[in-house]
Amino acid sequence: QVQLVESGGGLVQAGGSLRLSCAASGRTFSRSVMGWFRQAPGEVREFVAAVSWSGGITDYADAVKGRFTISRDNAKNTVYLQMNSLKPEDTAVYYCAARNFASALSRTPGGYDYWGQGTQVTVSS
Repeated sequence: QVQLVESGGGLVQAGGSLRLSCAASGRTFSRSVMGWFRQAPGEVREFVAAVSWSGGITDYADAVKGRFTISRDNAKNTVYLQMNSLKPEDTAVYYCAARNFASALSRTPGGYDYWGQGTQVTVSS
């Protein structure tokens, strides 16, 4: 079992930055591919970024590439999403997800086994 708790969301002006954190419990964190997804009102949940067990392989949605950075600290059981140059269209609830005992990254919500409760990010224009 893996339990995930996100933090770091909030209100920021366009062009600003936020860093989201996702603290994981459970001994399998270091063997989990981790992902970030987001969901705006009335929209489907969409892929944002994913990172491999070691942190050495990452994947990003085109909409955030070059602006967001995913990283992880296995010693702290935490995954991060650094978000720079934020845009109003980045406004959404951001979710952390874990993909247990898998080596391949995934861009689909169905590819993940555990989810956090989400943290709201609002970017004002």
